[in-house]
Amino acid sequence: MATAAAVWGGAAAAATAGPASRLFWHPDLADEFSRLAVSPEAVGEAALRRLADFEKAVARYCAHPFRRKAGTEPVVARRGAARLFSYGKGERTVLVVPSLVNRYHVCDLSGRRSFARWLAARGWRVLLVDWGTPGDRERRFDCTDYIRSVLEPFAREAARVSPHPPVVVGYCMGGLLALPMVLRARIAFSGLALLAVPWDFHGGGGPEARRLAFAGTAFADMLAGSGEMPVDALQTCFYALDPMLTPRKFLAFGALPPGSEAERAFVELEDWVNDGVPLAAPVARECFAGWYGRNDPMRGEWLIGGEPVRPEAATLPAWVVVPAGDRIVPPASALALARALPNAAIRRPHLGHIGLMASKTAARRVWRPLLAWMNGLP
Repeated sequence: MATAAAVWGGAAAAATAGPASRLFWHPDLADEFSRLAVSPEAVGEAALRRLADFEKAVARYCAHPFRRKAGTEPVVARRGAARLFSYGKGERTVLVVPSLVNRYHVCDLSGRRSFARWLAARGWRVLLVDWGTPGDRERRFDCTDYIRSVLEPFAREAARVSPHPPVVVGYCMGGLLALPMVLRARIAFSGLALLAVPWDFHGGGGPEARRLAFAGTAFADMLAGSGEMPVDALQTCFYALDPMLTPRKFLAFGALPPGSEAERAFVELEDWVNDGVPLAAPVARECFAGWYGRNDPMRGEWLIGGEPVRPEAATLPAWVVVPAGDRIVPPASALALARALPNAAIRRPHLGHIGLMASKTAARRVWRPLLAWMNGLP
């Protein structure tokens, strides 16, 4: 809301004031102002209309009746705040690991859009990790603690209930944690799928990564006393990647037919986006200072349990998805990991980061090829 008001409200004020105003205009732009194809008043009116349309769209979203129902799938394991949900009863098992900073249900948005349910309906038992909200114990966790105390026990549960070695699917930050877990755990896995997983944090977006590192580290240090980095602080950091993303998407939402499937799909996804999870302060420092700041994973200096994470040591079959339209994990960042894995197949769908799980074409472009790869594993 503040961004929309500043951009469009400022545009209206600047158009009215003209280049004589040093408050809104740089002197070098005077010639461009004189070449405007429409009157300054028309520019100002258009900016204010856009701001009003944005505000109406936000109000429409807030008033929408959709509310996601709590998950009803059985919980087969718990570790502190984390739970392991089970979908389906297939003989082959897949352990799905989402990001720490978002709710697990990006993989189970609704009965109509659910990666977990889709796989379960096709003969796989899906074990989906819900990291939960950090409690007193988890606020002291770094990445090693999450892997050792949560992910490895969940992987052992996946191996215990499956007559075949399980497959591991890691999405975004979940893939970064899944990789060292696969390397460390004394468990046989049949394959590792990594969906939009960053590795070279300066690849394809060095300046943006450094801005994130600065903002995130400042917040993490400031909030260390609370033991966590709140959702609002996290969103403020990532907001800098594309400040106009929210105004653009709400303007598009406002143009959708009321009561349409597209309207409901937007609300389902937007509810998930706005229902983030705080990040334990040690993980926040590891993420922002170590990953985005120093680029530790790419440099071979990201340590789990005191040992560097070496993707070249992961010799099991791997399937790596590098979305061509990803703004959160630039393709160059994810490709660095794919190329470091010795036995990886690479897929580059024309989707964005969240589109891998939420778009209308996700099943055709990602889920079906992934299922074919999983079914072909020994």
